[in-house]
Amino acid sequence: MFRLKYPSQQSDPPLSPRETLPTMYDLPSENPEEPGLPDRFHDFQPELLWLTFCPPNYPQDRVFSASDLNLYYDVHHQNWYKRPDWFGVVGVPRLYDDHDLRLSYVIWQEGVSPVVVVELLSPGTEKEDLGQLEPEEQNGEEDRVEKPPTKWKVYEQILRIPYYVVFSRYTNQMQVFTLQAGHYVELNLYEPKVWMAEIELGLGIWEGEYKSISRSWLRWYDAEGNWIPTDAERAEQRAEYLAQRLRELGIEA
Repeated sequence: MFRLKYPSQQSDPPLSPRETLPTMYDLPSENPEEPGLPDRFHDFQPELLWLTFCPPNYPQDRVFSASDLNLYYDVHHQNWYKRPDWFGVVGVPRLYDDHDLRLSYVIWQEGVSPVVVVELLSPGTEKEDLGQLEPEEQNGEEDRVEKPPTKWKVYEQILRIPYYVVFSRYTNQMQVFTLQAGHYVELNLYEPKVWMAEIELGLGIWEGEYKSISRSWLRWYDAEGNWIPTDAERAEQRAEYLAQRLRELGIEA
């Protein structure tokens, strides 16, 4: 990722906008607690995860996943929340009362924690996503102000989410942490994928085109190692199959 000071001097010939224009991570945010709004990758990648998250051992109306949705985790501090880039839950209704879309996910109401959470690394959140934030040194009146725990602590010790996945779009590296003796331990991956027996699905890095963009994407796969297709891909596969059958019969579609 290019990091330049702004404004930057123009060159001859001009550099590309990728090298000269600021990103949302370079500019201040009106909300000091959120350094920037999600970029387009933070839109597309969670969508692909949602479209391919189909655990075969659960009915689809008992599978819920979301991105950038407030996840409330402490009944004693009801305004505390985390907002994962993507998370998946099984064994709960997909809709509120089976007919309405959720506006948040409230642990003390649902009674079920996510089985997996995915965070997409960005410059402003990388240390927190990887559990590398050091305790802040506070003095005076601030010492008596109770602050929310870090994202890592919430996922590991409060919600006890079995699988925590971190993915960097800059290095195309996936890191997977699982709970062992109550703490996250990073798995040594021999290849960029992990099987999750509880939901009979695996998550891995797929090289392909999505939203007309060819790159590395996180994607779910089945027990045979096949990437789970989206509805659009299924429709395209059916159309190709029917066209092939017609050609075999000497009929041009």
